[in-house]
Amino acid sequence: MDKDLKNGIIEALIERVAARATAAPGESWTAQLLAAAPEKIIKKFGEEAVELVIAASTSNNDQKNKEEIIKESADVLYHLVVLWQKFGITGDDVARELTNRAGQSGLAEKLSRPK
Repeated sequence: MDKDLKNGIIEALIERVAARATAAPGESWTAQLLAAAPEKIIKKFGEEAVELVIAASTSNNDQKNKEEIIKESADVLYHLVVLWQKFGITGDDVARELTNRAGQSGLAEKLSRPK
């Protein structure tokens, strides 16, 4: 894969989802999801996340299972970006949060969250 494409694949996905947000729901699965109630997107994201968990938990480290984890990971990322689009969250918003957490222990960050 081209290095620039590989490094920018999430940004490209975010742009593609944003562009399809204006398409007619009959022309695009993304547009159908975005036209639906938020619960539909949330449910679909949850389904894909569970499928990824199942693929990973049944892993026996063979190539077939690795490919299944890759495919389910792509589905999770796509549906996550659709969810972000629905709620007006940008990649920059998430990047900012990740930047805020950089250099901080994951344990410390977790403890700092409101209970």
